[in-house]
Amino acid sequence: MNPTIELLMSHRSIRKFSEQKIPRELLLELIRAGQAAATSSHVQAYSVIHVTDPGKREMIAELAGGQGYIASCSDFLVLCADMKRPTDAAERTGAKVVRGMTEQLLVASVDTALMAQNVVVAAESEGLGICYIGGIRNNPQQISDLLSLPDHVFPVFGLCLGYPAQEPDVKPRLPVEAVLMENTYREDSAPVATFDATMHTYYSERSGGNKNTDWSHNLTPLFETKLRPHMRDFLVKRGFEMK
Repeated sequence: MNPTIELLMSHRSIRKFSEQKIPRELLLELIRAGQAAATSSHVQAYSVIHVTDPGKREMIAELAGGQGYIASCSDFLVLCADMKRPTDAAERTGAKVVRGMTEQLLVASVDTALMAQNVVVAAESEGLGICYIGGIRNNPQQISDLLSLPDHVFPVFGLCLGYPAQEPDVKPRLPVEAVLMENTYREDSAPVATFDATMHTYYSERSGGNKNTDWSHNLTPLFETKLRPHMRDFLVKRGFEMK
């Protein structure tokens, strides 16, 4: 493996950060690296809110489900899908723009994720740790109000950045044969069963034998409790009508 692949394969989520601050110029370089990511039709349908107000960070930590590392990391970003800037720009040229299309929601969401992942890789190459915060979608309207987000802009996730104060193990991933298929989709539960055994061992060792679970059982909240049924109405109200 070359150094870039080794870096990608060493990713971990960091939830404990030292008090060392990220230099401003480095933070700007990370954002520039993010902007270099692929973007659909050069739309660049994202905006980044750098939350520096301690009070706002405490509020976001609470709204995101009590995730204290939002307040304790060096820098906290909210990555937003932004269709306001490109549609406004097109409209100023005289274009008869159509807002609220499902494709616009997808483009902005994908653009935001690609941009953020570039930021993450750049940050980790500098020895920083990161943690994505999907919990801001627990209360997206309150987050939007707190950050004064206009219509056609919505918070996709947050991102903690800082110097790590912990060294967690790299969490295993599904075997490549579970996700790489040739020509047609293949249904095969065998790789999942193998992966469940791997994850059972991982959780047991990490918890000193106190966590008896695996990958399949850990998916339960996604389909039973972490449904966030409010998201559709929220997106429609923000102008993403999914027409």
